[in-house]
Amino acid sequence: MAEAAVDRSSKSGLGPAGKPFSTFERLVAWRYLRARRKEAFISVIAGFSFVGIMLGVATLIIVMAVMNGFRTELVSRILGINGHMIVQPVDGPFTDYPELTAKLAAVPGVRMALPLVEGQVLASAQAGGSTGALVRGARAEDLTKLKTISDNIKSGDMVGYASGEGVLIGTRMADQLGLRVGDLITLTSPEGDITPMGVNPRVKSYKISGLFEIGMSEYDSSIIFMPLEEAQLYFNAAGLVQSIELFVDHPDDIDALRPKVEEAAGRQINLTDWRQRNQTFFSALQVERNVMFMILTLIVLVAALNIISGLIMLVKDKGSDIAILRTMGASAGAIMRIFFMTGAAIGIVGTLAGVLLGVVVCVNIESIRQFFSWISGTVIFNPQVYFLSQLPAEMDISETISVVVMALSLSFIATIFPAWRASRLDPVQALRYE
Repeated sequence: MAEAAVDRSSKSGLGPAGKPFSTFERLVAWRYLRARRKEAFISVIAGFSFVGIMLGVATLIIVMAVMNGFRTELVSRILGINGHMIVQPVDGPFTDYPELTAKLAAVPGVRMALPLVEGQVLASAQAGGSTGALVRGARAEDLTKLKTISDNIKSGDMVGYASGEGVLIGTRMADQLGLRVGDLITLTSPEGDITPMGVNPRVKSYKISGLFEIGMSEYDSSIIFMPLEEAQLYFNAAGLVQSIELFVDHPDDIDALRPKVEEAAGRQINLTDWRQRNQTFFSALQVERNVMFMILTLIVLVAALNIISGLIMLVKDKGSDIAILRTMGASAGAIMRIFFMTGAAIGIVGTLAGVLLGVVVCVNIESIRQFFSWISGTVIFNPQVYFLSQLPAEMDISETISVVVMALSLSFIATIFPAWRASRLDPVQALRYE
């Protein structure tokens, strides 16, 4: 076999002592990749290495894409209803909130300023059943601009809300309490009227003018939107608001807006951005991503170790070939490059196949989820558990490149020792392998 390769390379004008990675070296490396009958076991090991690298790379790409999709969808829903920056007073409540809201909304980069009154209540239905809820008092014109709510009214409308006579509740809260548009919902607040006998809880019923569905069960089951003036009266906060939430154009560049907002406020304020409010949640997501990357990298590492074992066995099997090549003038570097290319080819092809498989799965991941749900007869990725109604996948180019570089690096490193071992054999020692 080695003589045939030398003959072919000699006819093309290239001998064993040619330039590095010459045609001769590539011919021999390619020949070693093609299994013969007596090399079937070595070929099986190479096949497992290829499949392992392919599945490892594909799994890494798919998992990282799904986790990126989770983060993007959750952030968009969390920030779609909560402000990117919360402005709270330090030297007293915001009694001049209309003027202050206009000033903050005029800051370049701020899309909308939303004055709010918030409070915890017990929500109950006349037919029975109750649940804890968060009441958010907001102006109708501001809520109309908040597309996360106004564009997701599933039943009813905002006419009653705009007139100050109705409230908006989530669909999951409505299902839990057995309510629908036009029914009355009773709200009980512990911060009621002060009497000689103490503080009496405030109990008042409101007509439901609309049902919204954001797509996160936590919000759809616990938030009630109430007209701002009515919320001020209900929570004994007439003429003032507790905070002003700012929605900005670029949430990731929130730090650059801090000095501008403080200057526009013209008074002492406390600023809290969305990263601080959700620090624990997003930190947990980041830790999970890093841990999953490390764990799944072990799949590629195991496949790379298979390359080592396969090449060591190949070196032992090709002892006579190494001896012939060395006696015909092949240098130790040529032998090392031949076996390096043999092992690296498995890693390169396996990595490319893994990238292709990962991209195909990511593009069709929702269809795949529905298919397996149909096969199993169960709901995979239940929206009630995972908040989102669809399985998201968002590939990041930099992460994909890092996965490819990592897989190729492990594959190349795995080939160095067997290739070096082959290059260290002299003709006499090589013949002893036989």
